[in-house]
Amino acid sequence: MATNGDLARRLLGAAENDELMAKSVLPVPGVTDAGVGMLAQQAVEKAIKAVLAAKGTKFPFTHDLKQLRDFAEEAGIEVPTTLDDVEDLTPFAAAERYGSEAPIALDRARALEWAASAIEWARDAIEQAAGR
Repeated sequence: MATNGDLARRLLGAAENDELMAKSVLPVPGVTDAGVGMLAQQAVEKAIKAVLAAKGTKFPFTHDLKQLRDFAEEAGIEVPTTLDDVEDLTPFAAAERYGSEAPIALDRARALEWAASAIEWARDAIEQAAGR
């Protein structure tokens, strides 16, 4: 049976993969903000869920980063200030991915900073939970 630590590590690995894919498509001509934003959003979402799993907190199945952030804070988990405004990525989880009439511009550098910060936070949380 998988433990909270196992789930946290799986989610962290998936978040790292999403971040790597987001970085790798940046130089590809024609890749849209929607594509990069979706990958960055997924990296952040999975990293937050990894922290929640590492802390033994059941989490809601949602793509809403504000809801996940609020959920973590309500569970007594301190969310780093480097993730302030990360909910700006939420539209890229679905609506922007399928195209919208008025696409949202993405600050790609900021999106990747959020992903990297969330992943670093998740790594630290997993190590702390494992007693390292």
